[in-house]
Amino acid sequence: MMKRKLAGLLVLICLMALSAGCGASGAAGTSAGSGAATAVPAMDGKATEGYGGMELSSTAQTGQADRASDADRENEAKRIYTADLRMETTAFDDAAKGLAALVDELGGWMQSSSVDYGGSGYRYGNYTARIPQEKFDQFISRAGKLCHVVYSNSNVEDVSEAYYDTAGRLETQQTKLKRLQALLSQAKDMEDIITIESAISDTENQIESLSGDLKHYDSQIDYATVTLSLSEVYQLSNVEQPAAGFADRIAEALSTGAHEFVNFLQGTLVLLAYAWVWVLLIAAVLTAGIFMIRRKRKAQQKAEQKPLPEKRDDKAE
Repeated sequence: MMKRKLAGLLVLICLMALSAGCGASGAAGTSAGSGAATAVPAMDGKATEGYGGMELSSTAQTGQADRASDADRENEAKRIYTADLRMETTAFDDAAKGLAALVDELGGWMQSSSVDYGGSGYRYGNYTARIPQEKFDQFISRAGKLCHVVYSNSNVEDVSEAYYDTAGRLETQQTKLKRLQALLSQAKDMEDIITIESAISDTENQIESLSGDLKHYDSQIDYATVTLSLSEVYQLSNVEQPAAGFADRIAEALSTGAHEFVNFLQGTLVLLAYAWVWVLLIAAVLTAGIFMIRRKRKAQQKAEQKPLPEKRDDKAE
């Protein structure tokens, strides 16, 4: 019993080293005859004992290789690039097509896009573009030449520590899975087989989760995310215009007035289209009211024009 407790203590020490990401764990055992037990690391800090003396080879060389790869990783920073651009244009269709063509030319894609109409009849579009990280600065510069940029904000987030911590934990779980699979191939006792299979299932779930996290990191790192807002305007803002003469001012006023009048008519027609049921109902009520008023007036006129009955003289008779 004392030797089993000592073996369990050694296993816990090995597990602590393994969870720290050192990538190496020695197999601890006792040599008390045929009843000696070998401790094996399992998920969630548990230890599985009593596999008839089955042992795993040392992983010292693997640990050295992991430390070498960790040193190489320090020179490769993992960064996520994002940007937010708000732009204006007087030629909305050309600008939207130009942005889509630029994204495709640089090897990216449009993750989402939407176009809507504002209250004044002008359009505005919202886009989310994914651009290869190495083409990020080039896209920002060329997009500013296609449209008038009124706001620009870019951000770079260094996720190297979180990325490599996740990668290290994934390697640790993969190493544990190989050891557990090796033990499962040697196990003969049914209780041992069930315990090891449970540990393998937990380890595979951890590997799947960590692999998903790394894939998400890789997607965000390899392709920058750029949010684009494109507004259609009559005149670009924050742009100095040359001084206009009297004739130009008159022409601009006439053009603006005509444009506003057209917008007013369009807005009125749109409002009537939304409220057509109410318009018909009000028109029906007014028509019925006018019909009743006219009918009542005609009845009054006929009553006034009708002659009064003559009075009879009873005495004369």
